[in-house]
Amino acid sequence: MELIFSTLINGLSLGGIYAMIALGYTMVYGIAKLLNFAHGDIIMVGGYLIYVFMATNNPLLAIFMAVIGCVILGICVEKIAYKPLRGASPLAVLITAIGVSNLLQSLAQIIFGSAPKMATVYDFGIVKLFGATIQISSLVTLVVAFAVMTALTLFVKFTRLGRAMIAVSEDRSAAQLMGINVNSIITVTFAIGSALAALAGLFYLLKAPSISSTLGAMPGIKAFTAAVIGGIGSIPGAMLGGILLGMIESISYKITAIAPYTDAIEFSILILILLVRPTGFLGKKRREKV
Repeated sequence: MELIFSTLINGLSLGGIYAMIALGYTMVYGIAKLLNFAHGDIIMVGGYLIYVFMATNNPLLAIFMAVIGCVILGICVEKIAYKPLRGASPLAVLITAIGVSNLLQSLAQIIFGSAPKMATVYDFGIVKLFGATIQISSLVTLVVAFAVMTALTLFVKFTRLGRAMIAVSEDRSAAQLMGINVNSIITVTFAIGSALAALAGLFYLLKAPSISSTLGAMPGIKAFTAAVIGGIGSIPGAMLGGILLGMIESISYKITAIAPYTDAIEFSILILILLVRPTGFLGKKRREKV
């Protein structure tokens, strides 16, 4: 019972982190129709900003500055790298995204060096629940992640800006005819996704307080996998995919025989799901207009 409960909590908290990152991928794809593979590196930038501002010994200030810094970075990346490519081929946008990712990693390595940096944000300690020893940071991650995802869902469904985002994702041309500023909506989407990436960086540091220039690489890939499993472009799908991937990873790590192959198992499940349902669990087939 103790093992099951601890595995469940760890899986849900990890899944919450993947879901927050996946939301950035899926919102940008749903609205701007591009895959921002530099999104994972915003997590890394958020981690380094927390590391820098933790010198003030004020965790709240460090978190706030990380979120603000990542939002500004996300907006700048969209304006400088992606906005000039509106209407360009998907391959050109993809190559640009990979280039931005490599640029951010290289800049981080130049500024902070290749050696990992340690950034302990806050030690919440441990607690006993149902006989299992649980890191309180995992519970905090779980609660905050679900609160953020719920708030984002309500924002998209019930606010004017959220409904405009839905309109742009459904038909950009029709949204423009209705007076919606598509460029502003895309900028807001990048800002929200970058803020979520900064929070994901915080939660990663709560799990393992070590930062390097490649911190966001694997989480970014796994979050993209979660977005595809849930249905790329679907906000509930990103949440579902993130939680599913987190649970699979948590369970796999608890089984000694398959623990070394956890990543392979996760990507194999992605392939199997796409063979059965190419659009993901909650994805919708879209007709391309000619």
